[in-house]
Amino acid sequence: MKKTSVRARVLTGTVAAAALAAATVGAVSASADTAETPAAASAVKADTQNKNLAQTTGLTIEAATRAAQATLDAATKAGQHVSVAVVDRDGVTRVLLKGDGAGPQSPESAQRKAFTAVSWNAPTSELAKRLAQAPNLKDIPGTLFLGGGAPVQSKGAPVAGIGVAGAPSGDLDEQFAQAGVEALSK
Repeated sequence: MKKTSVRARVLTGTVAAAALAAATVGAVSASADTAETPAAASAVKADTQNKNLAQTTGLTIEAATRAAQATLDAATKAGQHVSVAVVDRDGVTRVLLKGDGAGPQSPESAQRKAFTAVSWNAPTSELAKRLAQAPNLKDIPGTLFLGGGAPVQSKGAPVAGIGVAGAPSGDLDEQFAQAGVEALSK
């Protein structure tokens, strides 16, 4: 009987392992392409009945974009160069627009104002007044207690926040943010 070289044995083993791996991947892929099984359907149905799950309400990306654009348009019409941020209920940025000529600090400030407004469900100008009674509020990460943030509400509960930064005053920033909130009711 002829003895095979080490090289031939390693090559043969490698080819056999590759063929086995390809067959396994093919089998897994084939089973993934099959129609939904009854077990999967019942798992989905069970999740919708699960009392441990919460359903939240939030703006669609289309609505968030419309609000941001209405906010930027109001500022542009007033001759102001601002940035606009729309965040969801969890403070995650959904839309960020940096207007032409807006300062480099304005995008982050707009995001922080939006986050602050949605977190406390109040305009940031009102929240800034609360700092006198609770000065350590300003130490909460991600917040900015300056005028320019407005909450978006559904049935009184916050679902988003709009923040504006870059105008000469927080009052103007907040006026523009409010224009974005109002655009959602049209």
